[in-house]
Amino acid sequence: MNHADLCTCLANRRTFLGRSLTSLGSIALSALWPDRSVHAGTGGYLGVVQPRHFVPRCKRIIFLTMAGGPSHLETFDYKPQLAKMHGQPMPESLTKGQPIAQLQGAKLVCLAPQHEFKKVGQSGQEISVLFPYLHRVADDLCIIRSVRTEAINHDPAHTFMNTGTTISGRPSMGSWIWYGLGSECDNLPGFVVLTSTGRSGQNQPIASRQWSAGFLPSRYQGVHFRSKGEPVLYVGSPPGVNAHRQKDVIDAATALDRMLFESVGDPEVATRIAQYEMAFRMQSSIPELMDFSREDTKTLELYGTKGGDGSFAANCLLARRLAERGVRFIQLYHRDWDHHGGIKNDIAVVAKEVDQACYALLTDLKARGMLEETLVVWGGEFGRTPMAQGNGRDHHIKGFSIWMAGGGVKPGITYGATDDLGYNAVENVVEVHDLHATMLYLLGIDHERLTYPFQGRSFRLTDVKGRVIHDVLA
Repeated sequence: MNHADLCTCLANRRTFLGRSLTSLGSIALSALWPDRSVHAGTGGYLGVVQPRHFVPRCKRIIFLTMAGGPSHLETFDYKPQLAKMHGQPMPESLTKGQPIAQLQGAKLVCLAPQHEFKKVGQSGQEISVLFPYLHRVADDLCIIRSVRTEAINHDPAHTFMNTGTTISGRPSMGSWIWYGLGSECDNLPGFVVLTSTGRSGQNQPIASRQWSAGFLPSRYQGVHFRSKGEPVLYVGSPPGVNAHRQKDVIDAATALDRMLFESVGDPEVATRIAQYEMAFRMQSSIPELMDFSREDTKTLELYGTKGGDGSFAANCLLARRLAERGVRFIQLYHRDWDHHGGIKNDIAVVAKEVDQACYALLTDLKARGMLEETLVVWGGEFGRTPMAQGNGRDHHIKGFSIWMAGGGVKPGITYGATDDLGYNAVENVVEVHDLHATMLYLLGIDHERLTYPFQGRSFRLTDVKGRVIHDVLA
């Protein structure tokens, strides 16, 4: 082949590849483009799990995160034997060689439960007297007393609970679910985060990477809504810019980004387009969402808030409003559960801050016919030690409690158990990966099949573990 023929061949090859890449880019863009993946009749976005792997038991999840590590021994796991051993040494057979956060090298003595428990409801659920409102809905709760986790300090423990690994930078459970199922709403994000702070001052920081999309397209990251003041920063139009002018800017930016995407094929360009358009739609949806004046007096009294005051109660009310509008995953953080000292008084304060609101959320969802299609999960990143840390308790990972309600789980049951002192989960042990697998199953997803390729392997929320806890399913 002479030089001229070679140049012609290379030119034709470059043209073919360029046109092929442009066509592939257009195909990819159409797959990522919001308007091309709309639920018929709902206006929301489809996810990648189409059709569902299983018949779904619920549509959405509200995850109530009690940040700091609530003590199972003062909330949902009463231990009379621990009360009998108050002030006595902890059995070395339980504690020797075990990970302890701040009690390493200290004399380990038993600390009795600091509050009484009652058997409540027709189911006889045993719940602390700190939760008189939850007593009223005990027959709706599925209490799991045998959860274990792998990280003994707050930030990695939150990371593990949210992402299934202690390695930062992985997608959070809300992002996996939004990616997998999409959203039923086209003018709000599919994953919303709300935060509140308690009054007793035990407030560990929460990093925004806890709701990161990790290596998933960044359009699936959680959006933090502030519960006081302007709910979402930088969404409003600048002074003097009306909706028509704003739409012109969005359309021009979208056209340029479409050209860029077809040139380079970067999915983050499609994400940028989607986020511009979402922000524009949120300019009209957010004011309506935050207009609590539309709630009747009875509902506001149920929650004990008028909304918009930054409280956990206001966030629970907002969570119900988000659920009504089709948001797929709503995560609430309430910070005030890190009771290394003064646990008797301080846990009473924070329990009161969440008790009525949790009851109100379940009651409100049930009254609206939404509880059966909404899975509500309550729990922290770990529990607390049976051993005393002064008049408090240290971090504990070997056994702690959570509860679930609605969304396809059995109501009015207690599942699993810790030993007589509340140290080790010994019956029907539930790992964090099992919790994630069960949540996905209830949404109609096989946790082993929701994967994403990254750095040469397929990742999933449950990593290489996880089992569905069928015993707690209705």
